[in-house]
Amino acid sequence: MGHRLSKITTRTGDSGQTGLGDGSRVGKDSPRVATLGDIDELNSAIGVLLAEPVPETMRTVLEGVQHDLFDLGGDVSIPGRATVSEGQVRRLESSLEELNASLPPLKEFILPGGTRAAGLAHLARTVCRRAERSLVALASSEKVSDEARIYLNRLSDLLFVLGRALNRGGGRGDVLWQQGKHR
Repeated sequence: MGHRLSKITTRTGDSGQTGLGDGSRVGKDSPRVATLGDIDELNSAIGVLLAEPVPETMRTVLEGVQHDLFDLGGDVSIPGRATVSEGQVRRLESSLEELNASLPPLKEFILPGGTRAAGLAHLARTVCRRAERSLVALASSEKVSDEARIYLNRLSDLLFVLGRALNRGGGRGDVLWQQGKHR
């Protein structure tokens, strides 16, 4: 990385264009840049969750996810690049299975909430779903790796289960939806 970030204000984007990792320039409203922004927002949402006291095992998983999201952002910023691997997807699946094994089966829909950390996990999940939709939209016109799409899909599942586990660890149960509760 060296001197790449030695100057933050470059003024090269003042005209509404930005540079991609391959040196090409695109509009800041392009699907590729929108996808990059959604991935960045997801990483930031996870960063806010990590500002909360969370169990060390979850912290380790989420810190790994943040690095993976930078890999994914790199892939999106360089058309044709695909470094997000099946191994990264499998690591998410393994964490998901471990967390879910200690939770009771769901019989009802749940609402986002409970503890602050669980609420932030659910917020990150919704941002993840948006990033996934952006990536799918980008893939309708440009090449995107299957692993990148699968990774975001698994990550949203993991964040859902993480929210449930954080509630349980915080002494709260799931916040159950009650259809028509306030009619």
